[in-house]
Amino acid sequence: MAPLARAQLDPHQQHRMVAPVATPTDHSAHNHDVGPAGGTYDLRWIDAMVQHHTGALRMSEFVFEIGVPGVGSLGKEIWFDQAQEIKAMGQWRKAWYPDAPSYPVTLKAGGDPNVMADLTRMSAAQIQAMQMMASTPTRDNRVTWFLEGMLQHHGGALIMAHDALRKSSNPTIVRLARNIIAAQRKEIIQIRKMLQHDGLNKPEYDQYDHLFALR
Repeated sequence: MAPLARAQLDPHQQHRMVAPVATPTDHSAHNHDVGPAGGTYDLRWIDAMVQHHTGALRMSEFVFEIGVPGVGSLGKEIWFDQAQEIKAMGQWRKAWYPDAPSYPVTLKAGGDPNVMADLTRMSAAQIQAMQMMASTPTRDNRVTWFLEGMLQHHGGALIMAHDALRKSSNPTIVRLARNIIAAQRKEIIQIRKMLQHDGLNKPEYDQYDHLFALR
């Protein structure tokens, strides 16, 4: 897969879901498992990753115009990179699964991973968990909220990307998963340096380092 063209999307066109204000580290739990390998795996993975990326877009918008060196530009870089991947995944979904429902799907409990009829609509709670965006920041805490939250968010993407490397046989999905691992690894290291500059260095910042290697 050749490098994707940067999507010409307007951040202000993205739908924002208002959630309660919370502390900087209060991001929703994430169930990273999109289910077993099978004929519908790539569809389920695409729908899960699109929702996950959408959460990153929403988080990034909170720091676009912030006057903290490097933070606003990082937010915009994350937004545009992940917006282009959302656009690409949407195109692949239409081409590969023309008969799939228009809404995001997941495998129902006890369902056959090879059968399209055993997919069900992703619930609002599942979408929120995938987006990892259960709170919004205050004006005072939004830098730490964004940086610490994005560490967790990128960690979730690493887990999902490695899951795709194990379960998908689609070379396009495999290549995207490898690209995600490389990009998220670089940004996690960059974010940790920003947090260290602010005097923050917590053990949980390193919890995803074992997922940095491409396998």
